[in-house]
Amino acid sequence: MKVGVPKEIKTHEYRVGLTPGAVREYVAAGHSVLVESNAGAGIGATDDNYRKAGATIATSAREVFASSEMIVKVKEPQPSEWTQLRENQILFTYLHLAPDPEQAKGLMKSGCTAIAYETVTDAHGGLPLLAPMSEVAGRLAIEAAGAALKRYAGGRGLLIGGVPGVPPARIVVIGGGVVGTHAARMAAGLGAEVTILDRSIPRLRELDELFEGRVRTRFSTIAAVEEEVFAADVVIGAVLVPGASAPKLVSRGMLSSMRKGSVIVDVAIDQGGCFETSRATTHADPTYEVDGVIHYCVANMPGAVPLTSSQALNNATLPFGLALASKGFAAVLENPHLRAGLNVYRGRLTYKAVAESLGLPFSPIEQAAA
Repeated sequence: MKVGVPKEIKTHEYRVGLTPGAVREYVAAGHSVLVESNAGAGIGATDDNYRKAGATIATSAREVFASSEMIVKVKEPQPSEWTQLRENQILFTYLHLAPDPEQAKGLMKSGCTAIAYETVTDAHGGLPLLAPMSEVAGRLAIEAAGAALKRYAGGRGLLIGGVPGVPPARIVVIGGGVVGTHAARMAAGLGAEVTILDRSIPRLRELDELFEGRVRTRFSTIAAVEEEVFAADVVIGAVLVPGASAPKLVSRGMLSSMRKGSVIVDVAIDQGGCFETSRATTHADPTYEVDGVIHYCVANMPGAVPLTSSQALNNATLPFGLALASKGFAAVLENPHLRAGLNVYRGRLTYKAVAESLGLPFSPIEQAAA
């Protein structure tokens, strides 16, 4: 199969769909890979590095889209990209369609087969292609919170870990999944006072055992969320409903009772955010203030550390990408985990949670492929 890798064009996105090492694996499996010139610049990979791995270098994204049977990216296609997609072409990338009706309609209009990293599953019920970026984002969330807490950034002027004789920051993590766990790990490691809220008793038990008392756990109710958020210096939004829009757990009205200069980091912003006042920001302008509360809502957090992120992502996506390159759409029909990643096929939405979030018709794959 002809596999194409365009350069990412989202603001301050430095990751790349395939590293030179991954390209070598595709070529060894008998596929041809076309990489846009300078696509790997953000991770320090030159065009020569890609040539040595067996890739051909394209002079433009248009050439990549026009010549490739499968496009491998990192972030969701931008308007100038989805208009270049075509029928029977496979798109393999993060999509996050639930809060993005324009992209969804653009992909449907193109007729392409769009497979979302974030909804591909594994035999354990996990999301293996989302997990590595969730790990990165969870850890970065604490770094971002620490920067936003500084007084010159509008924060309370508080050091996350405190110092002897001075209390540390109180950090509340809403959601005990991969993002929340890694955020809590980083925060606890810095010496913060950390509480994780979740609605799964079994998961809370696992977190209790994992952190051995270094982190408080609490069942998430409306009252518990209010109590913890009002007392927090930092609130990390780490809630995920696969494929669907994130639930709004902190309302605009609650901000007035939060500490002035406290910080919200909404890692769920790719799925619309779990705070009512969240709106997507960029690495170029990452924060804004509402009612005295600093909001950090960067929609591509792992893009800030592209070398780590691209390697981790490629490690996870490689087996699935190779299956798609070898078998095409047949791989989706044969593999239930890839089938779970199918969001758009022949102009139809094939992921139920996405369709429900957008208020558009849902077509099961059996129906769409008939």
